[in-house]
Amino acid sequence: MNVNIQAIHFDIADRLVEFVNKKAQRVSRHFPDITDFDVNLRLIKPEAALNKEAIVSITIPGNDPVVATKSADTFEEAVDLCLEALERNLEKIKARR
Repeated sequence: MNVNIQAIHFDIADRLVEFVNKKAQRVSRHFPDITDFDVNLRLIKPEAALNKEAIVSITIPGNDPVVATKSADTFEEAVDLCLEALERNLEKIKARR
């Protein structure tokens, strides 16, 4: 599985990279068919509440990429919200197979 993390409008901290990689590994244990795990983290300006956006795209062979976009106060929370939504969709894909 390829994990790609892109930070837009800010410099990403090692702690955040480790967090995303840990979450990607957890998801891949439940859904081993995943080939790509792309995360775009964006700081929305101007500074306001819910100004951190995560866009997570998961690619499974034979299907279109599954994508979720969420905004929150922290990047960790935004990634968690995306993964909750994606796991529901991945369960549906897994059930169809």
